[in-house]
Amino acid sequence: MTFLPHPIVHHPFAYSYGPVGFTGFGLAVLLAFLVGQVVAQHELARRGHDPEPVSDMVFAAVIGGLLGAKLYYVIVLGHWDAMFERGGFVYWGGLIGGTLAVMAVVAKKRFGTWRMLDVGGIACAAAYAVGRTGCWAVGDDYGRPWKGFLAVAFPDGAPPSTAGVMAHEFGLMVPNGVSPNAVLSVYPTQLYEVVLGFIMFLVLWRMRDHKHAQGWLFGVYMVFAGLERFVIEFFRAKDDRLLVGLTYAQGIALVFVALGVAVMIARSRVAPGKEGIYAPDVVAAA
Repeated sequence: MTFLPHPIVHHPFAYSYGPVGFTGFGLAVLLAFLVGQVVAQHELARRGHDPEPVSDMVFAAVIGGLLGAKLYYVIVLGHWDAMFERGGFVYWGGLIGGTLAVMAVVAKKRFGTWRMLDVGGIACAAAYAVGRTGCWAVGDDYGRPWKGFLAVAFPDGAPPSTAGVMAHEFGLMVPNGVSPNAVLSVYPTQLYEVVLGFIMFLVLWRMRDHKHAQGWLFGVYMVFAGLERFVIEFFRAKDDRLLVGLTYAQGIALVFVALGVAVMIARSRVAPGKEGIYAPDVVAAA
């Protein structure tokens, strides 16, 4: 195994102003929820529906998403000492926790579950593309050791991309004689995810004027999100392997794809009890 002699060296984006600290991760999360809210409100208004409920949904997504992402990291992966640390948030935990929290609010206030899901898929894709820049900013969720175009070293990452971390935290093989403190170049999987997330958003945005029942587009999002996560896991530094070398995240991704296909089939046609995406007055005006 060899590494680039001069990879890109990345240092965390963080600034402090007196007692107040700002990190790239925090800013990215804030922008992600803001972008998701703008996209969802715009699309609801375009379809002739009230965009006001999105504010309540975003608040629920913030609480449920952050809590779910942290609990997944602590409980499922067994990192019990990271409950109150700044790092340690897992994508699937955040998506599942955020979705459950949002659906609870939607159901309680009767906003229309399938209606909100249909615009939620587009909003989630946009928010994901923005939010993943935060992982890049703090040097988190990087890939396996690699040399090649855009190979990046994270000497101050969370955790640093050292040979010792690769061996002890991720169970990866490193060459004999390499110092545990040696900083290795890795796949910049955060950048891959930003690009794939943006492509996913563009495709869903192009499909937003679909003629299927409400909720169909969320099924499409589930398929795309599952496939994206399944592919990216082959490049990430991970230690949570299941059968045939797949990770926990890949197992969840396959379930997510299957559920997405089921939603697409169930919501493929407008029928009694399965409304189209436009409000009645918009349909009449057309």
